[in-house]
Parts: sequence; C-alpha cells; structure tokens
Amino acid sequence: MAGNSSKRGRQTVRDMILSMLAVGVVVFVGYVFLPGAQGDGVHVIDYRSALASAKRGAPYPVLGPEGLSDKWRATSVDYRPDKQGHNVWHLGFVTPSGQYAAVEQSDAAHDAAVAAAVAGAKEDGTATVAGDTWQRFQGERYRGLVHPAGTTGTTVVTGTATYEELAQLAEALK
Repeated sequence: MAGNSSKRGRQTVRDMILSMLAVGVVVFVGYVFLPGAQGDGVHVIDYRSALASAKRGAPYPVLGPEGLSDKWRATSVDYRPDKQGHNVWHLGFVTPSGQYAAVEQSDAAHDAAVAAAVAGAKEDGTATVAGDTWQRFQGERYRGLVHPAGTTGTTVVTGTATYEELAQLAEALK
C-alpha cells in the first residue's frame, strides 16, 4: 500500500501542474487577444442640460461654449451656491493638448471670483479675445483669463492650459 500511495501523490501533483498550465494558457490568450480598456481614462460628460438649467436659474448670463472641436472633452459641470451664498457655474474640459481648462462664473465680487478660480493670482498682462480685452492672471497652479467685470457676474477661464487654449475656450463662450 505504501507504494500505491506515493504513486497517487505524484499523480495529484502532476494533475495540479497540468491544471495550472491550462489555466495559464487561457489567461494568456485572454490577455493578448481580448480588448482591454482603451483611451486615456477621461470620462466625458454631456453638459448641455446642466447649462440650460443654469441659464434659467442664474442671476447673470451663464456662458457655455459653442463650436469647439471634439478634441475639447467636457469632464465636469456644476451650478451651485458657494459657502458665501454666491451662485457659481463651473464647466471643466480636457483640452486638445491634454491640459485642464474650465469656465468659472460667479456673482461674487470680481476680486473674490478671481481668487477662487486662480489661487495666488497675480496680474500677467492682457489678451484680446473676440475683440474684448481680457485680464491675464498667473496663479500658483493655474493661469486665467478674466472677462472685463460685468454688472452681474465675473467670468474666469482658467486651468493648466496655455493662454492660447484658454483664449480659444473664451472665444467660444456664448
């Protein structure tokens, strides 16, 4: 009986190794031939209904882009009151170059709206966008273009994108 049990132990080990090889082949074939996650992980959203709702409820003219190429991918949208009770519109994008850009609008005071959108903002000249002169600000992390102060709200186009890409987004705002 002792000889029979050692033969049986070797068969069990051999069967286990063969089973592991078979599973390994299936996993390898699946890894090589089955499609995996594609793209860059950016979750694109449709912001149009949120934009329409914000336009109905905001005390200032809410702006959204028209005519941007499909290479501008919307990734975040929000319209809400901030901690001070101001109405804040946010629409974020990944730009064609892969940077971040956003439209930030608020009925807060001009300086407060700029400070909220571009932390550590320091004036950095001006830019002409669609015939209007916008103020340029460079912050600790973001830069921004600020529309001339209106009577009912401040518009800041901000992000890690270049001033040129921010100007493209600003020019598309309607």
